[in-house]
Amino acid sequence: MTNRHPFYLKQWRLHRGLSQQQLADRLESSKGYISDLERGVRRYNQDLLEALAYALMCEPADLLMRDPTKEDAIWSIWESVPETDRPKVIEMIKVFSGKKTGT
Repeated sequence: MTNRHPFYLKQWRLHRGLSQQQLADRLESSKGYISDLERGVRRYNQDLLEALAYALMCEPADLLMRDPTKEDAIWSIWESVPETDRPKVIEMIKVFSGKKTGT
């Protein structure tokens, strides 16, 4: 039985520059298992999502909702903003959204 919901495992793996074998090693699993997950041949559960997210340095929800290969997506842009500039970006977003700023 295959997964019926989007699952961006392959995209996150590639985004992090990992081979299937490297990801499998992080999970103490096999390359074939990772391949099956990516193709939707095997199902995932919450524990597996959490382990995959930890190995891929993202949140479990990211694997279900966010394709990191979409360069114009807000989360992709956000990841490219240096930590020190993020408060300024948040203030700019508030201005554009019509919310009051802290300044």
